[in-house]
Order: sequence, then structure tokens, then C-alpha cells
Amino acid sequence: MTSPGRMAACFGCLGPVLLPEERDFFRDADPFGFILFARNIENPEQVLRLTADLRAAVGRDAPILIDQEGGRVQRMRAPHWREWLPPLDTVLAAGPDAARLMELRMRVIAAELRAVGIDANCAPVADIAGQGTHPFLRNRCYGTEAETVARIGRAVADGLLAGGVLPVVKHLPGHGRATADTHHDLPTVTASRAELAATDFAPFRALADLPMAMTAHIIFAAYDDKPATQSPEMIRVIREEIGFHGLLLTDDLNMQALSGDLGSRTRASMDAGCDIALHCKGDMAEMLMVAGQAGDMRTDTQARAQRALAQRRSPAPVDIAALEADLQGLTALARDDG
Repeated sequence: MTSPGRMAACFGCLGPVLLPEERDFFRDADPFGFILFARNIENPEQVLRLTADLRAAVGRDAPILIDQEGGRVQRMRAPHWREWLPPLDTVLAAGPDAARLMELRMRVIAAELRAVGIDANCAPVADIAGQGTHPFLRNRCYGTEAETVARIGRAVADGLLAGGVLPVVKHLPGHGRATADTHHDLPTVTASRAELAATDFAPFRALADLPMAMTAHIIFAAYDDKPATQSPEMIRVIREEIGFHGLLLTDDLNMQALSGDLGSRTRASMDAGCDIALHCKGDMAEMLMVAGQAGDMRTDTQARAQRALAQRRSPAPVDIAALEADLQGLTALARDDG
């Protein structure tokens, strides 16, 4: 059985090369995994070296995550990797072929990720786009109706899994009603419990079998006055009402929707019931604060982490050129129908 590591944390690193002090810290802390950002990406050869060095630091096949949604949120870009339209633009143009197109797109993205040692992607985005959805999120969504979002979210997850990449569904229990950017502010959603259950929560219920998920830094006033990441009541909703029993990561703890220092943010999130503290910045002083409060994985977290990692598999054989031809064909049909 694959070891999930010791510490209940997932960390970034500062740049494109693993520093000696980072290597030593990761060796001692043994976090669940790592996450890469644009600052860590230069070219395929460099990324492959970095992912190998990160795994060597902990002495195991640790998961390495990235946000490669396509569109505005993709850390690996041209000229070395493909550029993609924003998901919502793609879905609206594709019409009835949207799910198939998004599955093919993610299968190609998965091949690009695996080629450089990345085996988890922070997608699908199962938030529902609405009239008030903040622009930082809106065109990253897959639709304005729960059924559409769930259907396309499943296609995205299937494409990733077929390509040997673990999907991380986000942002539980739903980010679409947020009218503020959680990188800077803490949004409050005032919808009723019944309305949330029928809409925002529905795509996540449909995708509750996926191996990993990420929380939303949003207050749901119908439940309590704490951001979901730090709310025991909202974690209960995620586990019991939505039915997600996979590995639950916080969204980035550096986002300013959360108050207090990194230590208090981490402690509140772990006490609420999150499994893994996600810290993306690569700042050593901050990582030490997070590590001091994240601590070792609980027994239940260990079990969820092992189940998630057990879903990693070698990519199914695929002809990427044929996939690209299918993608181009579906895209052309979408343009003609438009």
C-alpha cells in the first residue's frame, strides 16, 4: 500500500529548483504532497527534475498537484504546453458536445501533466456560475445549472483519471454565489439551506465519490458565521449531507478571506475537520507555522489519503494526435453551430 506521508499538509516551493533548505524541511516534515505554481514552471525538463527532487526529498511517490483548468487558471503555458479557452466559454460554444469536448481536453491535459511528473489536478470546478459570481471564478465554471455542472464535472474527472491524474474537485460546498474574490475578501452567502441543497450542493453530491476535494473560504449564513474551511458545521454538511468521504484539503491558507496568522488559520481548519492544510506560497517561515499546527495525519485522514492514492493508475493507452483531431472536430462543430 502506498504511504501517504506523515504530516497533514501539502506545500509549495519557492521557485523552479528545490532549495537545500526546502529539501531538508520536506524530508523532516514528510507532508502528504506538493503543489506547483507558475513560479515553479520553466520548461518540461526543469519541471520533471523538480517533481523528481520533491519526491526524493520525502523518499516516496508523493502526489504533486497543480491548477491546470485551462483558460485563465493554468500554470503550464505556451510555448511548451497547449493553451486553452476558459471552461465556460468552451462549454457554451460546444453545446450538446460540451461534456465530450471537456473530457477529451482533460485527457490531453493529463498527458501533459504526467509527462512532467504531476499526477493530481485541482479540477473539476463544480461551482455553479450565476449572475453575481465574481469574475475571478465565473468563466472557470461549467454552467449555470446544477445538472449541467455535474455532468461536465464528471466528464472532466473521467478524462483526468483515464490519464493517470487524480482529480481534486472544488470548491466544497459551493463557491458560485460568492460575489467577492476570496484571495482578498471573505464572502457571505445568504441563501437558505433548502436553496443551497437544491442548487449549490447538488453537483458536489453527484461527484462525491471522487478521491479528493478542496474547501471554499466562504461563510454560509444559513449554517453559521465561520468560513466553510474553518466551520465544523460546514464540514459536517460536506461529509453527511453532500456525502463526500474522500480526502478534504483546505483551499490555500494564504488567501485573505481567512483572518489571523498562518498558525491560527491552520489550527482552525484542522479542528473543523479538514484533512490536509494547503499552503501554496513556498515561504519557509510560513510553512513552519503551518507545519507546527497541521501536525501528523489523524487515523481517519491516513485512511482517506491511502484510498485517494490507491486510485492513481497508469494512463490508459491513447493516441494524443487522434484526441487532438477529435477536439478540433468538436470545436469546429461548435463554431459552425454558433
